[in-house]
Amino acid sequence: MNLLFFINQIQLAEQTAEAAGEQGEVTLRFWELAFKGGWVMIPILILSIIAVYIFFERYFVIRQAQKEDKQFMNRIKDYIHDGKVDAALALCNSHDNPVSKMMEKGIKMIGRPIRDVNAALENVGRLEIYKLEKGLPTLATVAGGAPMIGFLGTVMGMIIAFYDMSAAGNNINVSLLSNGIYTAMVTTVAGLIVGIIAYFAYNILVAKVEKVVFVLEARTSEFIDLLNEPVS
Repeated sequence: MNLLFFINQIQLAEQTAEAAGEQGEVTLRFWELAFKGGWVMIPILILSIIAVYIFFERYFVIRQAQKEDKQFMNRIKDYIHDGKVDAALALCNSHDNPVSKMMEKGIKMIGRPIRDVNAALENVGRLEIYKLEKGLPTLATVAGGAPMIGFLGTVMGMIIAFYDMSAAGNNINVSLLSNGIYTAMVTTVAGLIVGIIAYFAYNILVAKVEKVVFVLEARTSEFIDLLNEPVS
């Protein structure tokens, strides 16, 4: 019986839409649709702004960290071979990236045991990576939290719809249920959109950070090999 009732309501809604279409085109603007999601759209909007800000801010910071002079390590090797430690340090200070900071620490420790130098380089590398990963946990939280808030809006919308049904008694119609259904559907879509975008943004940044990690490991290995070279 209930199934037949809802089928009749759907058919009635389709007939109403067709009639409205004959009278004039009915359009629903984006902002009108967003407002129908209710107050749940506010935290979703805030999360979207946070995700966009973190992505672009971290993207440019990490891209800057990836920039490296191709001749940097060769010049460092030449300076150390010639005993020009001060020139090597000056070269490191003229560059602002994780590799130069790590090399600066290693050069200052020349003469110490190799194990200590290697440990110092790894500590500097971890600190630089930690700086690059700033904000990424928040972006991951947005990726997981936005859909959950959207689902919360869905549950609330269905509660509103069922409450309106019970309050209306036998006078149930589609327009009466529209507020709850709009809240349920719009918040779900909004939460999923924000969550999906944040998820892809997070993985893009993680991939770029991993490239920086690979470069730091390679430069650490080069520097340690340089210190292990026999003195001619």
